[in-house]
Amino acid sequence: MGEPIIQIRGLSKTFRQGDADVHALRDIRLDVEPGDIYGIIGLSGAGKSTLVRCINLLERPTSGTVLVDGKEMTALSPKELRMARRKVTMIFQGFNLLMQRTCLKNVCFPMEAAGIPAAQAKKRGLELMELVGLAEKAEAYPSQLSGGQKQRVAIARALATDPKVLLCDEATSALDPTTTVSILNLLKDLNQQLGVTLVIITHQMSVIEEICNQVAILDSGEIVEQGRVQDIFSNPQTDAARRLVYPGGVVPAQFPAGARAIRVAFNGGTAYQPLIASLAIDCGVKVNILGADTRNIDGKAFGTMLLGLPEDPAEAAKALNYIKSQPNITVEEAADSHA
Repeated sequence: MGEPIIQIRGLSKTFRQGDADVHALRDIRLDVEPGDIYGIIGLSGAGKSTLVRCINLLERPTSGTVLVDGKEMTALSPKELRMARRKVTMIFQGFNLLMQRTCLKNVCFPMEAAGIPAAQAKKRGLELMELVGLAEKAEAYPSQLSGGQKQRVAIARALATDPKVLLCDEATSALDPTTTVSILNLLKDLNQQLGVTLVIITHQMSVIEEICNQVAILDSGEIVEQGRVQDIFSNPQTDAARRLVYPGGVVPAQFPAGARAIRVAFNGGTAYQPLIASLAIDCGVKVNILGADTRNIDGKAFGTMLLGLPEDPAEAAKALNYIKSQPNITVEEAADSHA
């Protein structure tokens, strides 16, 4: 594998707010490989948007380095930075289209700014409008479009300078669920067809599971966990990751004092085994489902179940041994107080 297309080392960002310093980001270290769909997720105020704006230097880091495609972004002159940003483009939650321009002219705008002749820019603009499925809207104005269509125009515009990296800052947050899925499918297609690397900033775990292969979890300005999406979904290691992966809480507030509970994690088997039923049939043991949060990613099963074991120690041991013998499953004891 070659060099990462994005390398972030020791990146920190501090804002002055009144008399106090606010540490938006602390010592971020991140590698994004070419062709990745890399998700950065955190709750509101975690520092996600600040981080993505540091990648293309819309925000200048207080300390640390940002390399994109081998260039140290913080060391570039203003002119070099403008050139570099053509290869690291961005789409936003609010679309940021020029309302007085047609859709085609919005798409052509970055090419005009780069000095590309008008006829060449128009030809490329029409190709991009077709690529995002909006060829018939070339002469329409943004005010005539739906939210999803506006975001498609914004994506076409972001692709106009043939970028290597597309930064998506909460790009689907303003859209309804069906439109969100169609935009995510478009981004996935563009990643595969054009080889463009995507960095997806979001607070929605559903967006991560839909298209990302790698994820970093940001909490209070620090990366607390990062890795393959399926690894983090199957076995989140930190409280911040667990809150995001299981927002409904597979963990009940409490379960009966003295009761034993186990957390069963499905780690990517091809399908869910009817675990509870087979436990009853094969072992004659009944367990209580105290909570469950399961999902399907790329046709494989991930998620967690919290199971209450029988009070009888022999029965509990029998159930535990049976569950532990199943493939693609890990088991851990859950504590009495909060599991």
